[in-house]
Amino acid sequence: MRLSDSKTRSETGFDHVMQSINVLTPFGKRRLKELTPFAPGQEDQLDHEFHELEGIIRLVKEKPQLSESLIETLMDIKDIIFTIERSKSNILSIVELFEVKSLLLKMNKIIELLGTASLPLSKKFILEDITCLLNILDPRKDRMSAFYIYDDFSENLKEIREEKREQERIIRKVKKTIKSQVENRYGITLTPKFEYAVSKSNKELIRIIKEIPELTQWDEDHLSMIFTVKETEEIDSANREMDRINESIEKQELLIREKLSKSVGNFSHTLKNNCDKIGELDFTLSKAIYAIQHNCVRPHLVKEHRIEIDDGRYLALEEILNQQSKPYCPVSIHLEAGVTCITGANMGGKTISLKLAGLVAMLTQYGFYIPCRDAKIGLSNDIHILIGDSQSIQRGLSSFGSEMDELKEILDNSKERSLILIDEIASGTNPAEGLALTKSIVQYLKAMPYISLITTHYDSVAESEGIKNMQVIGLANADLRKLEKEIQYANSRERIEIISKYMDYRLYHAKNNEEIPKDALNIAKMLGIYDEIIENAKKYMVGKKGNA
Repeated sequence: MRLSDSKTRSETGFDHVMQSINVLTPFGKRRLKELTPFAPGQEDQLDHEFHELEGIIRLVKEKPQLSESLIETLMDIKDIIFTIERSKSNILSIVELFEVKSLLLKMNKIIELLGTASLPLSKKFILEDITCLLNILDPRKDRMSAFYIYDDFSENLKEIREEKREQERIIRKVKKTIKSQVENRYGITLTPKFEYAVSKSNKELIRIIKEIPELTQWDEDHLSMIFTVKETEEIDSANREMDRINESIEKQELLIREKLSKSVGNFSHTLKNNCDKIGELDFTLSKAIYAIQHNCVRPHLVKEHRIEIDDGRYLALEEILNQQSKPYCPVSIHLEAGVTCITGANMGGKTISLKLAGLVAMLTQYGFYIPCRDAKIGLSNDIHILIGDSQSIQRGLSSFGSEMDELKEILDNSKERSLILIDEIASGTNPAEGLALTKSIVQYLKAMPYISLITTHYDSVAESEGIKNMQVIGLANADLRKLEKEIQYANSRERIEIISKYMDYRLYHAKNNEEIPKDALNIAKMLGIYDEIIENAKKYMVGKKGNA
């Protein structure tokens, strides 16, 4: 299902939320990338998704130490799917077997942690038991994050390695005897590695050491020459035996790696299933943490197509305000099939309310908790937003031409149960034509089986019967005298911030015959526009309700 295009996902703030979901594993990142929405008719499946998310939220809240341990474990998981696939027809290297063992240890840790949760969790998060394969790769059961082909893997290997150790003992015994003889006879001291270093500046000592028959030069650097014990026939014989033994060891290790690789290949299906489950756990855990951090709630799903948001918050803006230690004014929006218009001054947050409706609907259909106090959501077949498009302008279209281009595409692709969000349509053309076109668009959408939300500065657009009109409260309840006094000596930037502080961004249902708020004129006056201009504007408004 294609719920929306890339612009809608970006403009509604959905992409912002997705970029903030902190998945930790490559499997969780793949799950996020492959995210698909739920469609109308899939309410039961979506409700089950929310139930599973609710279980993980409980885990995070009630078992903080356990969830922290889960996070630490997930952070260390690497993607070795290619290695798992290779194991079915190839012999894995030591490094690859180490990677498999490490993943098994992480899986085992997750199984143990979830086993102690004492909470009902979805089966999609519960990993299949991999103890059998882990024991094969870790025969000593020390559960250390390291891998070595232990003697425990093969009795033959154990015997051959013991032969090697015996030859090493022979060589060391002979060299220790020679070392003792050289030290006693010539008064020099060799290192435990049977080495003796001489500075190149000491020419005489170098000459003397070279004359010692038991020693031979084997290395040098720009400062010194290094001598070591000369190999005897006994040492040569032991080394030849060592070469033979090493070949046998390599053959045995290859056989063991082949056997271990086949074991990994036999468990490949289980391993890949567990990787998918890890992805689900990681993704859902990230969603849960985001929901908790941003005070999001579970939406109530309804069969009919409607969107009711109580005290909703637009997350991208809320994060900015939180960084500035400023309060956020939640907004309630109730939408149903038909057209709803939002009117009010440009500083009134109409566009944010529009985006909020889209964000909540999008998050719901993708299985996320939503940023509001409460909400009832009916699923949409598609979601479209029409808002300023800089890309179209860059292609040579005017802002108005860009809008019309996008509007046609939206109307061509909308169907039953569409959610259409339009911001200040036709604001880029002359007022008379803009008003006429906006009214015509509203009448067209009114007859279609969509939820249409339109922001506009044309107040008369919402006067038609059957059009719901919502207005921003704005400065209607503000103490304007107090506001004017506070703003009197502020600079231009401070004035805008002060006005924003007094602005009430909540929406209310306006009646068709209700007097139009004059927030735009009030704001213009407080920002220093001359009284003469303000008073003349008021005169023009008399008897011209609905004009631009």
